[in-house]
Amino acid sequence: MASRRVSLLWTREACGSQRLCLSGSRLPTLASAIRSSPVNPIIARSYAQGKVSNLAKNFRRPGNAAETYVAYGMTQKLFESCSTQADYKIPQASQKGVEVPKTEAGEDLGVGESWWYTELGLKPTFATWSQVTLLHMYLLTVRLRALPYRDSVTTYSRHLIDHFSHEAEHRMDVYHDLGSRTIRNKYLKDLFIQWRGIIAAYDEGLAKGDAVLGAAVWRNLWKGGQTGPDGEEIDWAKVAQVVVYMRRNLAELAKKEEVDLVFALGDKKDAGIFQYSESDRKLVGSQ
Repeated sequence: MASRRVSLLWTREACGSQRLCLSGSRLPTLASAIRSSPVNPIIARSYAQGKVSNLAKNFRRPGNAAETYVAYGMTQKLFESCSTQADYKIPQASQKGVEVPKTEAGEDLGVGESWWYTELGLKPTFATWSQVTLLHMYLLTVRLRALPYRDSVTTYSRHLIDHFSHEAEHRMDVYHDLGSRTIRNKYLKDLFIQWRGIIAAYDEGLAKGDAVLGAAVWRNLWKGGQTGPDGEEIDWAKVAQVVVYMRRNLAELAKKEEVDLVFALGDKKDAGIFQYSESDRKLVGSQ
């Protein structure tokens, strides 16, 4: 069963890569030749299927080059679903000489439309984006632990955090004017340490119950403070709402086959599993 699923995944990735290559501007001669040549479609299809079949056979062995390639592409799409959940922009970053607004804590304040900002009242900052992104990466990590091979879990997890590091460094440079590579590397090391702590804290919460999980959410998203971003008293119902959100998404992810994860998470037009649910808020309010 596992071999069939990974073969299907490899087929999807290979077909997607083939379409990308044929539509790219780097291969105009090849593309025009294919369109003009009187190639028998049955022969061409059999040839393509044979190539995919051979690659799929190699992919069945965990840790080889084929799995690494597929893992990189798949985790990139998975990470994009995590990154967009609390996305934000800083319009002033592209305007020379314009000062970027700050929070009371001195963080660059951006603009965001996600429910993490509008519903929960979190501030659209780099810190919030990183914590919300890491929370969703954790949810995926729990699901990826069910992969049939330990080496596969390691490969996928490594690529996932690599994608996060690249995007985090990009935002530091473009949005927050951290041109020094040394400073960015220091922040990236701190973020990696936070990631290890997040895994331990959320794992403990899943094992010990919602109260412990809620405490971990409070420490990471609300920075363990007694007041909210605007100085108001912490609304613990919002913390509980995030706990319900995590539990619901973990249950939904558990129902999905590995090859269907990317499609289940949707895209920018369709949020898929990772989306706001009014039922989460109502469930908290009914307690």
